[in-house]
Amino acid sequence: MATKNTKQTFGLIVGNRGFFPDELAREGRECLLKLLKKLHYDVVALTPNDTKFGSVETWEDAKKCAELFKKNRDKIDGVIVTLPNFGDERGVADTLKMADLNVPVFIHAWNDDPKKMTIAHRRDSFCGKMSVCNNLVQYGIPFTLTAKHTMDPETEAFQNELEYFASVCRVVKGLRHCRVGALGARPAAFNTVRFSEKLLEDSGISVETLDLSEAFGRAERLKDSDPKVKERVQAIQNYTTVKGVPAAAITKMAKLAIVIDDWMKAMELDISAVQCWTSMEEYYGVVPCTVMSMRSDSLKSSACEVDVCGAVAMHALALASKTPSFLLDWNNNYGDEDDKCVCFHCSNLPKSCFQDFRMDYQEIIAGTVGKENTFGTVVGRIKARPMTYFRISTVDTEGIIAGYLGEGRFTDDPIETFGGYGVAEIPNLQGLLEYACRGGFEHHVAVNHSTCARAIYEATANYLGWDIYWHK
Repeated sequence: MATKNTKQTFGLIVGNRGFFPDELAREGRECLLKLLKKLHYDVVALTPNDTKFGSVETWEDAKKCAELFKKNRDKIDGVIVTLPNFGDERGVADTLKMADLNVPVFIHAWNDDPKKMTIAHRRDSFCGKMSVCNNLVQYGIPFTLTAKHTMDPETEAFQNELEYFASVCRVVKGLRHCRVGALGARPAAFNTVRFSEKLLEDSGISVETLDLSEAFGRAERLKDSDPKVKERVQAIQNYTTVKGVPAAAITKMAKLAIVIDDWMKAMELDISAVQCWTSMEEYYGVVPCTVMSMRSDSLKSSACEVDVCGAVAMHALALASKTPSFLLDWNNNYGDEDDKCVCFHCSNLPKSCFQDFRMDYQEIIAGTVGKENTFGTVVGRIKARPMTYFRISTVDTEGIIAGYLGEGRFTDDPIETFGGYGVAEIPNLQGLLEYACRGGFEHHVAVNHSTCARAIYEATANYLGWDIYWHK
């Protein structure tokens, strides 16, 4: 399983207010810089040579900090505002307004010690945070709050909050610059996956298309003896068990993988959605599942049935967790257990999500196009682990992007079936299903073996302005 370890950079604003102890600002700045370095984040911040203790208090301080941030616009993923004392709300708000970075903003207030409440020691960050937030609301600048109103930065809980904010920043930045490749037309039988490119573009998500005929044509031009083809064949064989799968089918998969890779590199695409039913099998002779599984496993999410919105939801989950996502059907009830269901796909799930898996033929499509044309699916049971689910749709009639998300877990409850499958347990599942049905959401849902609903909600609802329901 691959992970992206691109280092993130935060702008740091240290609030200060003159009639509070200045030393608190100095100590607070040093503490945050040390902590961010420990967590392997880069920081853009004023120094004591720029302003008093490198803090922001006055209009002049705000101008200096904003100018520094603007010079580092391409680096900064988010801004952290820390208030070691009350802080100056205008200094913080003016800095963010002038810098105009359009990135997430994290507001942190320090704890006071009840034993140190004299004029020489008290912080009043508890109160100052409310003033800062008030000003940001007036300025129309969205922001992120910590789990508790005040937090000690030297605790594990606060470090977890910084990691959470980093996840929010990855999702916001990743989606605002996302490029999706749509390979093939939407299958005629799947009205469910229709979407608006224009609404996605309004959030910064671009869609590039390629006709299946072009992909097949490019694949056919590749010779079996081509070193790139042989190398990709080996990669597929190293990825999964291929016992019983014809060598010719694996070669076709290898050629298709090369074509998709070359197209996505040329167009600088991040993720993909691929047509399968049933042109791929009838006119090319394999299913694309293994090729897509390998892409998703390397954090380049790939959704089937040209479900572009499903691919975007997969991408959001992968950005938040830095682990592979997969697309499933809400597929079957699990006996009479109201909070459990069977999630299934035929499947192209990434290998890291499986308890065990192998390559096989696609049993559903085989009945229509013949077994020999359907090799390439990856089948197995999903690991019993906690999970986050996420679904978005473009609601064209209202001009919005809407969705739902929540957390649950995959269980080890007994089940025997085919494809990629697992038993999911979700609190008040019946309520969730009613919400999804009444909202007209698709039968597909993106899933990730992580607990990141809070970060996904914050990024999409607060910063992207999507209409998201969090099922708690």
